[in-house]
Amino acid sequence: MYRNITALFSSITNKKVYLSIVALLVLAVTTGFVGYETTKAEVTIIKDGKKTEVKTHANTVRELLSEHNIQPNQHDLVKPGLNAKVTDNMKVDYTEAKQIKLTVNGKDKTIWTTAKTVEQFVKEQQITLNEHDSIKPNLTADLQDQGKIQIESAFPVKLVVGGKAQQVWTTSTTVADLLKQQKVSLGEIDRVTPAKTAKISGKTQVEVIRVEKVTDVVEEETPFAVVNRKDSGLTKGKERVVQEGKKGKLEKRFEVVVENGKEVSRKLISEKTLTDSSDKIVAVGTKAQPKPQPVVSRSKSPSASSSGGREITVTSTAYTANCTGCSGITATGFNLKSNPNAKVIAVDPNVIPLGSKVYVEGYGYAIASDTGGAIKGNKIDVFFSSQSRAESWGRKSVKIRIIN
Repeated sequence: MYRNITALFSSITNKKVYLSIVALLVLAVTTGFVGYETTKAEVTIIKDGKKTEVKTHANTVRELLSEHNIQPNQHDLVKPGLNAKVTDNMKVDYTEAKQIKLTVNGKDKTIWTTAKTVEQFVKEQQITLNEHDSIKPNLTADLQDQGKIQIESAFPVKLVVGGKAQQVWTTSTTVADLLKQQKVSLGEIDRVTPAKTAKISGKTQVEVIRVEKVTDVVEEETPFAVVNRKDSGLTKGKERVVQEGKKGKLEKRFEVVVENGKEVSRKLISEKTLTDSSDKIVAVGTKAQPKPQPVVSRSKSPSASSSGGREITVTSTAYTANCTGCSGITATGFNLKSNPNAKVIAVDPNVIPLGSKVYVEGYGYAIASDTGGAIKGNKIDVFFSSQSRAESWGRKSVKIRIIN
């Protein structure tokens, strides 16, 4: 029994010792772990704008990033630098670089960048853009890895539309692109030079010619014909209007081509008679006229008081056929220049009918074969072959007798 008590006591003592040792080990491990954790630095990693709070025993930023499987390359942006020492409450900003294909006026190159937007990229690369240049995508767009940026530099072009010229800036490569960019529409028959497919540069002048086709309706007068009809009741050289002529009216339709507001061609497409013209009919005398009597000697001339015929007193003047502008042809068609010795007087037909045989005091027998603008009423003009004889006659009152 004594042995059993002693064994029991020994067993209890061994358990206490074991438990004490285990407790000491646990305390040591716990104290060590707590001490290890409490010596870590608290760091904020900002990757592409996203924040992550971490604790680390890393000595440098490079080690810190490596712990988190981040392997920066030479184009990436790390703030502070990779060799900076890690401190408590430190912020590490890491931006991964993107590879961008930049095309400027058709020339390509590849650029690494940490810019987040197109606008930041343009500033980073110190690219100067003017207001007319083209950039795709636009400045506010986000950059994507393996993305593309295309820039076209604008240049000035002289653009003439409908005769009005202006200078415009463009990045277009063809005439058609330029017109579309400038919102210039073409009518069905408008013309453009050079052709829409032509390439353009800063020395190109593009002209749009506005073309219209319009119909012009014009009314014109048509002349009347003059028809001469022989009349045996009239003395040769005399004419009488039987019917007055009347002009007609014709409608013409033209196709008119207008370029930039100015007519360039006109084509007759139809005609239509609105009113017919009427001929002018003239009766032309065919009756032979009496020939003037030959010169009668004054000594044998009867006096004005001789019997027979109607006698009147008239104012007389004299004329010749040789004056400037004179034709020498009387109103009845008699040629005075060919018959210089003829006895002829000019009369007012309303007083003395043409063709009448008369006796003129101091002149002799004569034929009323002519008229004159100033011979009106009781006036006559006697014919002489020479200017001197006409001047000698002068102006005087004489008696005449109308024989027949």
